[in-house]
Amino acid sequence: MRDIYVETLIDAPVERIWQATQDPVAHRRWDARFGRIDPVPGSTPARFRYATRVLPGSRIAGHGTHAGERSRPDGTRTSALRFGSDDPRSLIATGSGYWRYLPGPDGVRFLTGYTYAPRWGLAGRLADFAFRPLFGWATAWSFDRLRLWLERGVPPERARRQAWREVALRALAVACVGALAARLGAEGAGVAGAVLATATVALAVPPHPHTPAARRCRRRPVDRLAARTPSLLEQL
Repeated sequence: MRDIYVETLIDAPVERIWQATQDPVAHRRWDARFGRIDPVPGSTPARFRYATRVLPGSRIAGHGTHAGERSRPDGTRTSALRFGSDDPRSLIATGSGYWRYLPGPDGVRFLTGYTYAPRWGLAGRLADFAFRPLFGWATAWSFDRLRLWLERGVPPERARRQAWREVALRALAVACVGALAARLGAEGAGVAGAVLATATVALAVPPHPHTPAARRCRRRPVDRLAARTPSLLEQL
């Protein structure tokens, strides 16, 4: 399976981005992949526990360990992580990844690369064909929500509400067109065509500038610097 890669450009000081991503309280505000992130007091190396809501009233727990950090004189920083879950309901068994912070003239390139081993045998590998792209999308959406927070001052909670409003408006537009087509006497194929065309337009319309969007993030490295996995797990 291909590693998950996401990159965004944030026009903010690298120290501010570092704080918003390394502090557990700030991190869980913008990262849609986690409902809770709680550090384990006194642990060395630093460890934390996390929980993700998958269904109402159902949470899957996991754990992570900071594998190391590296800072360079040019302001570049790298943070590595190992993670996993002992919960048999979790598709993710173990994984590892990194965050990189690359300051430049137009802002900080904040990027991540990570992968994981699924459990459940063959069933897990098949499920991962759908789960991995979804997990990558959630990462990209979260990165853009972080960017809006640090660049434009849009709190993550407000950005989430804005996103839900846009989803509701787009869905309402599709439903209204379908209802109108049916009312005008269109047959089943005509109604389906109208709904499909409207849904296509609704998905193509750019999101509001204050609404997080995964499409704004890069999903593939664009140069050798980004493509070269730092693998801090081995370097430190």
